[in-house]
Amino acid sequence: MGSVGLLRLHGLFAVYKPPGLKWKHLRNTVEMQLLKGLNDGKPPAAEQRVRFLLGPVEGSQEELTLTATSAPTLANHPLVRGPAFTSLKVGVGHLLDIQSSGVLVLGVGHGCRLLTDMYDAHLTKDYTVRGLLGKATDDFCEDGRLVEKTTYDHVTREKLDRILSVIQGSHQKALVMYSNLNLKTQEAYEMAVRGLVRPMNKSPMLITGIRCLHFAPPEFLLEVQCIHETQKQLRKLVHEIGLELKTTAVCSQVRRTRDGFFTLDDALLRTQWDLHSIQDAIQASAPRVAAELEKNLRPLLGTQQLPGPGQPWDSAEPSSALGLESCTGH
Repeated sequence: MGSVGLLRLHGLFAVYKPPGLKWKHLRNTVEMQLLKGLNDGKPPAAEQRVRFLLGPVEGSQEELTLTATSAPTLANHPLVRGPAFTSLKVGVGHLLDIQSSGVLVLGVGHGCRLLTDMYDAHLTKDYTVRGLLGKATDDFCEDGRLVEKTTYDHVTREKLDRILSVIQGSHQKALVMYSNLNLKTQEAYEMAVRGLVRPMNKSPMLITGIRCLHFAPPEFLLEVQCIHETQKQLRKLVHEIGLELKTTAVCSQVRRTRDGFFTLDDALLRTQWDLHSIQDAIQASAPRVAAELEKNLRPLLGTQQLPGPGQPWDSAEPSSALGLESCTGH
């Protein structure tokens, strides 16, 4: 089971990270469960060796003779050698901070190289972000240190939608600028039709789509599609939306619902972080992973300079979450 099980572990899979859990602890837990599953497999039958045992000759009490017999070799027994598997290479894709939840992509074995391919493809990610009107904190989170309280009776769904449309428009202009493409060429047009226009180098957070899913003051729920984001920048986005609405707002939840071609339907729950469930998830997603990476990487190889694998996954430099200063006052 050990060697066969290890062969089926090369690839990518997604898990659901709950809020309050550090990504390092999640990775270590998955690794421990995989090693436990590999080592719990039934060990192979012990190899038999011929041994010569000294014993009395039949019918005689004084004469001794050597008798050939078969005995198991215990040198490779788990109780002698210890666990067969003691370490496993588990890589983590785009990170989620401790307060965030949602889809987290992991790679095992050769799958760690596929994580680099996912980074090179610069795929967009989807989030649901919950906001709360009427107060501001020092870290843009609901449980942060309160610095201001404001009224929000004047805020309407129409005003919020207007601000969101301005944000999306300004970020889409920035998306074209950072993609370094000449939109007058046929190649760029074909990439735009296929949804492949995106920056292939480091850039600020760029929002490709944003809309309000639910509005019930003081709460509102946004769906955000973005690239090169951090969860802190998404919380700052809620804060700046509050300022645009002439009030204040804090973020109460950040939940990733899609990372590239992995969605919530692909994410394994905590009770499924075991060897067989992860093996099945890797095997099920392997054809889709290969097809999506081929689709997203091939058209870009001839027109863009792909960044090296040593570059960071997320943009580390904070920028205005609204993207352009011209949004102020709309």
